[in-house]
Order: sequence, then C-alpha cells, then structure tokens
Amino acid sequence: MAKSKYSENLIRLRCTICKRYNYYTRKNKKTVERKLELSKFCKWCKHHTSHKEAKK
Repeated sequence: MAKSKYSENLIRLRCTICKRYNYYTRKNKKTVERKLELSKFCKWCKHHTSHKEAKK
C-alpha cells in the first residue's frame, strides 16, 4: 500500500488546560518552523482554550 503524503505533515493539538488531545491538523514544516498554537473549543473543558502542537 502506498504511503500517504499527508501523514508526514499531520500533527496533534493538545489542550493546555486539561492536557487532552482534541484535534489533528497539518502544517508545512518547511515554511513554519515554530510550534502551532491555536484557540479551539475543548469538549472536556467546555471552553475555548489554547491548543498547542504536540508529538504525534
């Protein structure tokens, strides 16, 4: 089976409050060198919190 080209750019986003992994997203590692930090809704905290990039 062929390897997906999107799996290499896949990252997990982790809630900074409850430390759970809620979202998966992609990023271009050649152009974006820093870790992503996005404001997303956490269904366990029931709030919009910041989510940081974590290891896959």
